[in-house]
Amino acid sequence: MQNEPQIEILNDLILINNDRIEGYKKAAENLKDNNSELLSLFGSLERESRHNVEELTQHIIGMGGEPTTGTTTGGKIYRAWMDVKATFGGDDAKGVLESCESGEDAAKRAYDSAMKSGELTDVCVPLVSRQQEAQLRGHDKIRAMRDRM
Repeated sequence: MQNEPQIEILNDLILINNDRIEGYKKAAENLKDNNSELLSLFGSLERESRHNVEELTQHIIGMGGEPTTGTTTGGKIYRAWMDVKATFGGDDAKGVLESCESGEDAAKRAYDSAMKSGELTDVCVPLVSRQQEAQLRGHDKIRAMRDRM
């Protein structure tokens, strides 16, 4: 299929966004204090990722592909590590934000790779570029909040 490399890239972005969704759910669970600012940010970034998945899914279907579901193995391992860290006292706001920033670093690498692949058509480049810019803004918000702690 002519679109196969592009579909594979978009499916990778679905997986990384699913990792973000699950990661922010886990971050909210692991946050001991009910920091409303952090909970609001986590919810906003989770919703952003859900929207990204919806857009990517529609593009894949439009190309005749099969959208993926689930999360990456690395994301699953990382969320398990977040649980272990929280169990042994690493559930303070700064620690949770550090974990979130690591997840955002993985998302940044995925979007950078997609944009540099040369496989995206003119139809998909604006979508992926817009999502990448939003992801970078989310990363910067996480880092700024971490630095304030």
